[in-house]
Amino acid sequence: MQTVIIVIHLMIVIALVAVVLLQRSEGGALGIGGGGGFLTGRGQANALTRATAILAALFFLTSLTLTIMANVNHAPKSILDGATTTTTPSPAGAPPAPTGNLLNQLQTLEKQKNQQPASPGSQNVPAPAAPTAPAAPRSP
Repeated sequence: MQTVIIVIHLMIVIALVAVVLLQRSEGGALGIGGGGGFLTGRGQANALTRATAILAALFFLTSLTLTIMANVNHAPKSILDGATTTTTPSPAGAPPAPTGNLLNQLQTLEKQKNQQPASPGSQNVPAPAAPTAPAAPRSP
């Protein structure tokens, strides 16, 4: 179905270009065109103007139809759903590696971080004292 609409769209484009090129120039294009001969009457100008409008409307219609058909089967996806990791065997005693999408991995790591007790060396360690200013040198 989409191929048929593309072919119709291309035929409309070719016809639109041809109809626009057949129209009489208004004379402001560097002096080219505007000379009469082919399709110079007022009736032909009205027919070409009407044909241009109809072809332009059909062009927009087929363009919108093709756009809608292209996006009909595409559901919106989250970039977080596509971020999966491969699981590797963890060493004995280590927590299992997180699996799933990126958001689930971050939540799992946050839970593991909150459940682990702090290391014994980091409890109640006083902060280092601020350095004192050096003594002024004595003069002799």
